[in-house]
Amino acid sequence: MSSIIANIPYFIMAILAFSLLIIIHELGHFAMCKLNGVKVYEFSLGMGPKIFGIKGKETEYLIKAFPIGGYVKMEGEDEGSNDPRAFNNKTPGQKLSIVSAGAIMNLILAVVLFAIVGASEGYVLPIIGQVSPNSPAMQAGIKVGDEITKVNKVKVDRWDQALNEIFASKGESMNIEIVRNSKAEKITVKPIMNAKEKRFMIGIAASNVEKKLNFGQSVEYGFNQTIGTAKQTFGFFGSLFRGQVSANDVGGPVSIIKISTMAAHAGLVKLLFLTALLSVQLGIFNIIPFPALDGGWIFILLFEIISGKKLDENKVGAVNNIGFMVLMAIMVLVVIKDIVSPIKF
Repeated sequence: MSSIIANIPYFIMAILAFSLLIIIHELGHFAMCKLNGVKVYEFSLGMGPKIFGIKGKETEYLIKAFPIGGYVKMEGEDEGSNDPRAFNNKTPGQKLSIVSAGAIMNLILAVVLFAIVGASEGYVLPIIGQVSPNSPAMQAGIKVGDEITKVNKVKVDRWDQALNEIFASKGESMNIEIVRNSKAEKITVKPIMNAKEKRFMIGIAASNVEKKLNFGQSVEYGFNQTIGTAKQTFGFFGSLFRGQVSANDVGGPVSIIKISTMAAHAGLVKLLFLTALLSVQLGIFNIIPFPALDGGWIFILLFEIISGKKLDENKVGAVNNIGFMVLMAIMVLVVIKDIVSPIKF
């Protein structure tokens, strides 16, 4: 009982971090609605029954029971409307700016959070601190103290950059350039799949030598981490759709809150780093071209811009409503899976 009480502050921090992702995302949509003169009836954090609400001049700001998402309810979003301030009466370019703003805000948030992490902790230099016995690295001649400078001709300055290149190798032989005793050397090594981590590895660990960052370097770190995380997220979704990733590796809100609570317990910087990762993943998930997601709207609007044809608003709205029900059904299944068979962290 005492351990549960002790974890309450970290649980609250996790909830607030997750809520921040939703608020920032929906704030992007809301701001672009206002900028483009679209009437907004509701701005909601959460789904389900209403817990709290404040009625503004035009918009009601809501907090709902289940913090699994949010929405901005616009005039003319799901049906045709004659109101000049309706979403359906705006130009394709204006609509595109509205529906894409949520994902863009998530990416901006990720850059900011990663930059804060970089300024707070710096980054680990790509210096090898441990080589596993009988690993591909040991067999290739890699030694403790070697500093990795390039992986397959890609320059690396940080440990995470080196790992990302190794993870992306798909098991193919790779050329690693190192500096040993002030001398440059080239080594060829073939990664192997680590069954536990489900990644290609060569059997090395960092020395944990860190470098502090100034403001400019922190911002650069923020952009680089966001881009790297985006690439990994696209790769994960691609593997998921190809059936190369088990459903057991997919987590929902319960898993997110659980791991966020663990990160909060490890420290604020760890929680900020995880929140940045989740912000990228949320942004990219929302641009998947599926009805009811922002990506479904982006697909439709790009089609209208390219073809010059306008689709029937009522039919589009009906498809989006069906897509929303499918998403909610999937969400319920994922939550049940989170509870019955949670991801092992």
